[in-house]
Amino acid sequence: MKNTTFLRAEDVAKELGVSESYAYKMIKKLNLELSKKGYITVAGRINRKYFCEKVCYGDYNEGND
Repeated sequence: MKNTTFLRAEDVAKELGVSESYAYKMIKKLNLELSKKGYITVAGRINRKYFCEKVCYGDYNEGND
């Protein structure tokens, strides 16, 4: 996974081994959660840190798999 602030659907799909359409649904759900917490979200993108926390990676660090 690239070390960027936001992930796109293709990044999420690749990381989880799911289709891009499912990745978009997952991003929409996570963005809704963030929006309810008062954060500004970008459609089709998810904050990398939040994504990693929600899919049980915890403190994911690039290269320390």
